[in-house]
Amino acid sequence: MSFVKLSASALAIAAVSATAAAARDQVQIAGSSTVLPYASIVAEAFGENFDFPTPVVESGGSSAGLKRFCQGVGTEHTDVANASRAIREKEIKACAENGVTDIIEVRIGYDGIVFASQLDGPAYTAFTQSDIFNALAPKVMVDGQLVDNPYKKWSDFNADLPAEDILAFIPGTKHGTREVFEEKVIATGCEATGAMEAMIAGGMSEDDAEDACLEVMSDGRAVDIDGDYTETLASIDANANGIGVFGLAFYENNTDKLKVATMTGVEPSTETIASGEYPVSRPLFFYVKKAHIGVIPGLKEYAEFFISDEIAGGDGPLAEYGLVADPALSETQEAVAAEEVMGGGS
Repeated sequence: MSFVKLSASALAIAAVSATAAAARDQVQIAGSSTVLPYASIVAEAFGENFDFPTPVVESGGSSAGLKRFCQGVGTEHTDVANASRAIREKEIKACAENGVTDIIEVRIGYDGIVFASQLDGPAYTAFTQSDIFNALAPKVMVDGQLVDNPYKKWSDFNADLPAEDILAFIPGTKHGTREVFEEKVIATGCEATGAMEAMIAGGMSEDDAEDACLEVMSDGRAVDIDGDYTETLASIDANANGIGVFGLAFYENNTDKLKVATMTGVEPSTETIASGEYPVSRPLFFYVKKAHIGVIPGLKEYAEFFISDEIAGGDGPLAEYGLVADPALSETQEAVAAEEVMGGGS
């Protein structure tokens, strides 16, 4: 085990909570359901290859994981937050208010968000962001006017899509996947159809129009999934006409049940995501509480192991499961080794 210099916060924990520290010798992790399978693979391998207990990995969504992470410093709080999006400024502020001031951001690689449906279901094979917006938005453009959404079937606005009732199972608001879905699909579709421009022309401020663009119908056609992708898969299994939003890796591990649609003519794959050609992709992260390094046994070792070439590289087990390796992985390795925190410094 490498020698790890304790920060002032870590020394404080060690001094005040020595008994509690001794009572917890497992790294505790919570957060993104997208990152969950990767973290689980790493945790299991870590337990098998190091003289530390296997880390405890929980799901719950990016926002929930970061909320727990930011609740404080000390052995009663989690050490790592998994996230399928970058931490937000308001979350950094919440962390700081609770004494969590030194945060190490670790980018593990990339993933794509895909639209998939029953393997033998309707021919949902090609979408654009405009299609998803027209299907789910409360107000859409019809004959140059912004009107209440009149569409009931996919074919109502795109004759190339099936004449099936619109039903989409989308990530709930506590999931990092929801933010990417909103920004890279719904918001893009809102702009592409001219709806955002019409909202502003109708008197909305740009900020209000941006918020309005992200709204989805509440009539049952858009169903929030608060659980993980297995819940979305179960919903698709029970609804032949439904489409679901999944991470690429989950889809690739369930091709016996699902078929995937292209987005703007590009098929999602590790290659098209790595090249940036596929338009709905995102980096994946985990965040480490630096004050816990040297207090929770194996925390830094776990972080370094996760992003090692053997694990997160292009030939490692995470890539085999579906993670798109980060071309800048070596830079992340150096930052973690130096315990560089967000905002600079170490």
